[in-house]
Amino acid sequence: MSGKEARTQPTDKTMNVKSLLLPLVLATTAWAQTPPPAPAEPAKEKRRFTFEDMMKLKRVGEPVPSPDGKWVVFAATDVDLTANTKKSHLWIVAATGGQARRLNTASENEEERPRFSPDGTKIIFTSKATDPTQIWMRDFEDKTGGLTGVARQVTDISTGADGGIWSPDGKSIVFLSSVYPDAKSDAENKQRDEELKNSKVKAKTFDKLLYRHWNAFTEFKRSHLFVVQVSNLQNAEAGDASQKARDLTPGDRDVPPFNLGGQDMYAISPDSQELAYTSNPDEVEATSTNNEIFLVPMNVEQVSNLPDSGAQVGNLRHAEPKKISTSPGNDSTPLYSPDGKSLAWKSMARAGFEADKSRLFIYDRASGKARDLSTDWDRSTGSFVWAADSKAIYLSAEDHGEQPIYFFALDAKQPVELLRLHADDLVLSQDGKALFFSLSSIRSPNDIARLDVSQSPGAAGAKPTPISVVQINDEVLSEIEMNPLESFTFKGANNDDVQGFLLKPPGFDASKKYPLKFLIHGGPQGAWGNSWTYRWNAELFAATGSYVVVMINFHGSTGYGQAFTDAISGDWGGAPYEDLMKGLDYVEKTYPFIDKNREAALGASYGGYMANWVMGHTDRFKCIVSHDGVFNTESAYGTTEELWFNEWEFKGPPWKNRELYRKFSPHLFADKFKTPTLVIHGQLDYRLDVAEGFQLFTTLQRLGVPSKMLYFPDEGHWVNKPQNSQLWYKTVDDWVDQWTKK
Repeated sequence: MSGKEARTQPTDKTMNVKSLLLPLVLATTAWAQTPPPAPAEPAKEKRRFTFEDMMKLKRVGEPVPSPDGKWVVFAATDVDLTANTKKSHLWIVAATGGQARRLNTASENEEERPRFSPDGTKIIFTSKATDPTQIWMRDFEDKTGGLTGVARQVTDISTGADGGIWSPDGKSIVFLSSVYPDAKSDAENKQRDEELKNSKVKAKTFDKLLYRHWNAFTEFKRSHLFVVQVSNLQNAEAGDASQKARDLTPGDRDVPPFNLGGQDMYAISPDSQELAYTSNPDEVEATSTNNEIFLVPMNVEQVSNLPDSGAQVGNLRHAEPKKISTSPGNDSTPLYSPDGKSLAWKSMARAGFEADKSRLFIYDRASGKARDLSTDWDRSTGSFVWAADSKAIYLSAEDHGEQPIYFFALDAKQPVELLRLHADDLVLSQDGKALFFSLSSIRSPNDIARLDVSQSPGAAGAKPTPISVVQINDEVLSEIEMNPLESFTFKGANNDDVQGFLLKPPGFDASKKYPLKFLIHGGPQGAWGNSWTYRWNAELFAATGSYVVVMINFHGSTGYGQAFTDAISGDWGGAPYEDLMKGLDYVEKTYPFIDKNREAALGASYGGYMANWVMGHTDRFKCIVSHDGVFNTESAYGTTEELWFNEWEFKGPPWKNRELYRKFSPHLFADKFKTPTLVIHGQLDYRLDVAEGFQLFTTLQRLGVPSKMLYFPDEGHWVNKPQNSQLWYKTVDDWVDQWTKK
């Protein structure tokens, strides 16, 4: 479901009826000087989706409604394929929908993360007008929905600022910056950064983990939350530096921990007196997922009698944080209720597991007691927001390839499903009458939608209808032929029901035979579904060369209950492989238009692992694409950074459970490799080191298996740069064409 209004053209039959009736109408109403309706223009023939089309699409960020509910501000990223750049700018649209337009920031600098002040008179945003980025402020004019006055720089910290949020009283702004935890001042941070940058010696010394993470070396800096007062910024001139910021979370811990986007992992209480945040207190973070929720006072006067901590900027005194979560697993994303009586967060029960059920916890601030609201509901909480009366929560959660919106009353055992679509980034208007969210589908990237929740949103049988607010990409998408995602179910491993999806190419003709692109998702605790992606876009895979695309949500996938998700751990090459092969058998028997003699398997991350596993266990595919996959499970353990992942999935480190590592290691089945394989890997991939790709390619070459390697020296686990992405799609499609078009 796209949330967009249907646009239909009159049929030929309808036009013929109109032409027959026209003389009668003119004869009986000759006095009305109304010209006859103009003939409808023939429908414009749609064309195939191309990579260049995909790069033209604006990448819409999360909705940010104004406090009075009249406007929605958001960031949208433009891709310049020729310049090989991505730039984010601020946009605005009426909350009831309409023509979106750029906010008049009077700058071509990249800007993102807009946030309204509580009274709606100002907007803060992160800007790259400086290097590093800082937070800036502009006045907002409500009648026209524009910015006025001069731009004022809110932060001036040498380590850069991002992630700004307002305190509810509008007097201060909390933001993020990565600093050296033992530095005594911002000047010391600046000096150490400059020394590192200018040094002729690039050697690094480590004496603990994590020394690198995701795609960068940490330099052992820490993300901290800072606060800056707004009072003396009100009349500052453009470009004036802000006052000094105060570090609210000093110490050798990341606040918040590393994350790949999503809901903020920190929040300020409604009375502006307290900050709730997420941090991992464990000594060895490389083996821990034990994020916890902490509270700390915002007011300096409350803690003035505490000893000096020698903390960051300002060298002021700080309170000892209070830990309120107790789970050994991941607790994150605290959010205060509007009445200030409760705090909600997401919690996982099991330590060392990133894909445990994400439970919804409610903490009573008066009693200090927390409870699991979602005990009787077997789904993981995604994005969530409190209802205006503090008696319920709106949330999204993965379910069978969609991410519906639910209404969960605090006195209920199960939530009520409001809308079945793919929703994220939920935010409620200040009056509680409108729910805004990001909306996507297999045929459309992120849009912003609005849902009226003023009338008993949790009532059984209620069927509210969302409206699309932005529709910013309609001009491009209206020219493109895309087919909907089709769901099917078959019996997989253990005779369990397993869901898969099929996508037909544009111009599909059921009487023809089509080659197949068989996509394998990563995670491994992830899922295919009715959502958009720029990195593995199924519509683009189908359109380029006319392929049927099939995707299976094998054991380990999310959105089917926690037991189904758990099934993959310790069984990487077992039930998931059986599901994939049985799913492929099913589509070959069910859909006669699939040419089973022209099939290609493609996967990344865990999907890359499975591509490697498939290579050693079947020769039914004409070719394989293996992107950033595990080839040798033991070497992958020693070169990754998040050791808790491997230790959970393989039940310990290799020296304690070597048998399981070897049981499911693709490299030990290399003697069976025959399938032509394209290997892809990025040098900056620290989740799955580039050595895994080199080992695989070397093995294929020595075996004489037709193979090619695409190596990116400037990419990590994902291929993000526009021209690199273009090369990636072309190389992948050319490889598949080479072996399946024969």
